[in-house]
Amino acid sequence: MDPYTPRNRPGNRKKNFTLSAREYTKAGSPARSRLYDAADIQETIFMKISTTVRALRVKIAPKVDYNEPSFIAETSFVRAPLNSRVSSISVAPKAKGKGKQQESLDRVPLEIQEALILEDLLYVLMGIEGTYVTHHPDYSPEDDDPLQGIRFVVAHSLDMSLRDLVERILPLGMYYTAISSFIELRSHLDFGLVNHALCAAIREMLKDYQTLLSQLEHAFNSSPDFSLQKLWFYVHPTIHTLSLIYQLILELGTADDPANDLSDSDSVSTSDAEEEARNEALGLGGAKLKAVLSEINKNDMDVAGGSGIAVKGGEVITIIYERMQNMSGDPTANTLYGTLLKAAGKPYVSMLIVWITTGRLYDPYEELLVKESKFINRGIIEMDYTDEYWERRYTLRDGSTLASPSKRQQAGVPPPRSIGGRLPGGACVPPLLEGWKHKILLAGKYLNVIRECGIEISRGQNQYDGKDLSMDDEKFYKFLEDAYSHANKTLLQLLLRDQQLIPRLRSLKRYFFLSQSSFITHLLDLSSTELRKPSKAASIVKLQSLLDLALNTDASGEDLLYREDVKVTMAESGLYEFLLKVVSVSGVIGGEEGGDDTPQHKKEKERDDKKAMLAIDALALDYTVKFPLSLVISRKTILRYQLLFRFLLHLKHVEQSLSAMWIEQKTSPWRRPMPDHADFSKWRLRVCLLRARMLSFVQQILAFTTFEVLEPNWRALELKLDKVTTVDQLLRDHVDFLDTCLKECMLTSSKLLRVCLTFVCEVPDTDICFLGRRIQSSL
Repeated sequence: MDPYTPRNRPGNRKKNFTLSAREYTKAGSPARSRLYDAADIQETIFMKISTTVRALRVKIAPKVDYNEPSFIAETSFVRAPLNSRVSSISVAPKAKGKGKQQESLDRVPLEIQEALILEDLLYVLMGIEGTYVTHHPDYSPEDDDPLQGIRFVVAHSLDMSLRDLVERILPLGMYYTAISSFIELRSHLDFGLVNHALCAAIREMLKDYQTLLSQLEHAFNSSPDFSLQKLWFYVHPTIHTLSLIYQLILELGTADDPANDLSDSDSVSTSDAEEEARNEALGLGGAKLKAVLSEINKNDMDVAGGSGIAVKGGEVITIIYERMQNMSGDPTANTLYGTLLKAAGKPYVSMLIVWITTGRLYDPYEELLVKESKFINRGIIEMDYTDEYWERRYTLRDGSTLASPSKRQQAGVPPPRSIGGRLPGGACVPPLLEGWKHKILLAGKYLNVIRECGIEISRGQNQYDGKDLSMDDEKFYKFLEDAYSHANKTLLQLLLRDQQLIPRLRSLKRYFFLSQSSFITHLLDLSSTELRKPSKAASIVKLQSLLDLALNTDASGEDLLYREDVKVTMAESGLYEFLLKVVSVSGVIGGEEGGDDTPQHKKEKERDDKKAMLAIDALALDYTVKFPLSLVISRKTILRYQLLFRFLLHLKHVEQSLSAMWIEQKTSPWRRPMPDHADFSKWRLRVCLLRARMLSFVQQILAFTTFEVLEPNWRALELKLDKVTTVDQLLRDHVDFLDTCLKECMLTSSKLLRVCLTFVCEVPDTDICFLGRRIQSSL
C-alpha cells in the first residue's frame, strides 16, 4: 500500500493525494456530478458568475510587465494561475490585530460567495492569505512559533451554510505552513542525518499534496460545477494525513528541554572541560560532571542556541516509533508513521552497518547509540599498559554496561528530558534496538581491535549494499546477529591462535603462582643480602639480573620464550596494608569492631610509617605483553597476579626463615643439657615447639593455597577457555578466576588480613634468627 495515501482504506480509498482520471472527468462533467442535480440553466448561470468573478479579479490584480528583464526567462512561471496572489506575500506584515479592509458579503448572492471563497481557499491551502479568508487577528510573524502554523479565519459576513465547510477545510492551511516551517528548520546541517531523512520523506508527501492542489485549481478554473462541497470531498482525507504529520512535528519541536543544560556561566572553558574529561575517562582524577557534559554536549548546545541538546538521532526514531505504537489502531497513522520510521531510520541503520562490519564509527552529528573517546588510543596502551582502550574508547551513550544493564546517571551521560523522561539525542536508544545495544557495541569493538592490529577485515559492508535493511525488518536483526558472531569469532581466533594467549597465561601461572619453586628459591638465595636492605635502597637492576640468572638456570620449554617479559618491580606499600585499604574501600567486610579509625590502629599506622619497609616486603614481579593481548592480560589482572605472588612469596620467605631457625636450634647452645637451669631448659623447649608449630602452620597455608586453591581454579579456567565462544566471556572468566583465587586465599577478609599482618610483619624472620644469637651470647 502506498505510504503517502491520505485515504488508504481498502475498497473506496485512493492511492495518492491527486485526482484520478475518472474523478477529474467527473469534476468537469455536469452529467455525472453527484453533488449538483440542478438544471442546465443553473450550470449556465454559475459559469457566467464564475467568469464575471474572474474578470473582476483580473481588473483589480496588479499589472505585470512580462517584458521586464527579471521575468524574461520565467514567463511561464509568472503566468501560473496561483501567481496572481504571490505579490501579497511580499507585502510587509500588518500590525497585530489589524486586518485588510474587506467588502461585506451580506448582499452578495450565495453562488458568488461560494466562488469567492473557493478561490481564497485554494490560496490558503498553500499558506497564502486570501481576501475573505485571512490570518487570525492575533497572528504575528515575529512572536508566533512557526512550528505551530498560521491560523486562518473566515469573514464573519460569509453565509453560515458555507462557513461550516470552510472552517473544516481551514486546518489544512495551518498544517501545511507548520510542516513547511519544520522542514526548513530541521534541514539545517547540525540537526543530523536522521532529521534530514525525515524532512526529505515529509517533503515527498507534500509534493503529492501540492499536485492535488494544482489539479483542484485547474478544476476550479475549467469546471462550472466545481463547488465547495466537491472541494471538501477531495481534501477531507488529506486533513487526517496532514494532522498526523502536524502532531509529530509538534512533539519533535517541543521535546527540546533547556532546563537540564548548563549555562555558559556555570560551565568551565572548553579546554579545561576537555582536559578534565580526559582525566576522568583515564581514571587519573575526579573531573567535574559539568566539564564532562560540556565536552560531550558542546556541539549540541551550539545547535540549539545554547538551550539544550537538539532532538536528533535515536530520539527522533524513538518518538516516531512511540507514536506509531500508540496509534496502532489507526491504519492511516500506522502506515504513515511506519513509512516515516523507515525513511528516518535509513541513515541510522547505515551508520550501524558501517560500525558492526568494519569497526569504524562514522557519526558526525553524535546521533548513534555508540560514542567514541578519541583521546584514548593505542599509544596510551603501549605507554601506560592499561585496558582503558577496551573499556572506555567505545561506550554506549546511555551509560549502561553488561555488568550494569540499567541506565545510570554518571559523568558523560546527559540528564534525561524533564518531559517524557527520555535521554536526549543519540543517548536515547531506539526501543527496537534496546535488546541489541550491547551486541552492537561489542561487534564494533571486536572489529576495531582487529583493525588496530593492522589486519584487513574481509567481511565488509559492500555485500550488503543491495539489501534494503530497516529496523522493522527481521532480516536486519539476523544481520546484526551474524555480524556480531563473525566479529566475535574473528577476534577470539586472533587471541587464542595467532597471539598464543593460552601459553601466555600458563607462563603467568608458573611465574606468579610459584609453580617452579626452584626458581623462587634460587632467587631468594642469590638476593638474600639485597632483599634485607630497605626497599628504596635496593638495586632493581641487580635484582633483575639475579632474576634472569635464576630463570635461565631453571627455565625450559615455553618458559624460554617468555622469560624476558618478566620484570622486577618494587611496590610502594606493604601487601597487607594495601589489601586492608582495598577491603575498607570496597566494603567486603564492614561494620567490624575496632575499625581502621580506632586509636590502636592509628598507633600501628604511625609505627609502620616510621619503620622502613624492607625490599623483601616490596618485591613484586611485572609482566609485559603487547596489544591486543593487553586487553586480556591488562593492568587490573596483573595487579591481581602481583597480590597473589607477594602473598606466596611472603609465605615462602617465612618458611625459609623458620627452616634457618631449625638449623640454628641444632647447634650446641640449644642441644646442651643444663640440669642446673631447669626453667631455662623449659623455656628453650617452648621456643622449639613454637618454631615447629609456626613452620607447620606456614607449610599448611602454602600447601592449601597452592594445591587446594590455585591449581583447581586453574584447571577450571582451562576447561572454560576450551569452550569459550565470546571474547567478553573470555575476559570475564579470566577476571573471575583471579577474584576467586584472592577470595579463597583469604586476602579479601579484613580480620584475616590483620592476623597475617601480625604473624608475618610483627614477628619478622630477623627477630627469630637473632633469638638464637641472643641465647648463645647469654650463655
